[in-house]
This record gives sequence, C-alpha cells and structure tokens, in this order.
Amino acid sequence: MRASVGDELLVHGKVVGQHDRTAEILEVLGPDGKPPYRVRFEDGHEAVMLPGPDAIVRHAKGEA
Repeated sequence: MRASVGDELLVHGKVVGQHDRTAEILEVLGPDGKPPYRVRFEDGHEAVMLPGPDAIVRHAKGEA
C-alpha cells in the first residue's frame, strides 16, 4: 500500500451494519508512501493508522 498526502483512505466495515469510513491522509510517516499514516476521518477525529487488509487508498485526482 502506497499513499500521498491528500489521498483518501477507505476502511470497510468489519461486521454487518458497520458502515465504511473514509479519512483524508494528512501525513505519510513511513518510507516511500508506505504506512503508517496520520489521517483525519469525516467526523474530524485524527489518528495514526497502520491500515489492515480491509482498507484501500483512493488516490487524489490528477495523480497517476
């Protein structure tokens, strides 16, 4: 998994009824775009994350 500042992290719900969550990547703390990431969720909560297999990166528009 590789990401850049401004990309979006989508974390899928793990159980029935749990909604997917999205977060903006504010800072890449690992080398070469790898985790961990400092993110801000849609509710304003900020966290440092090591995304698991239930997460994907949506790259910012205009990025190859």
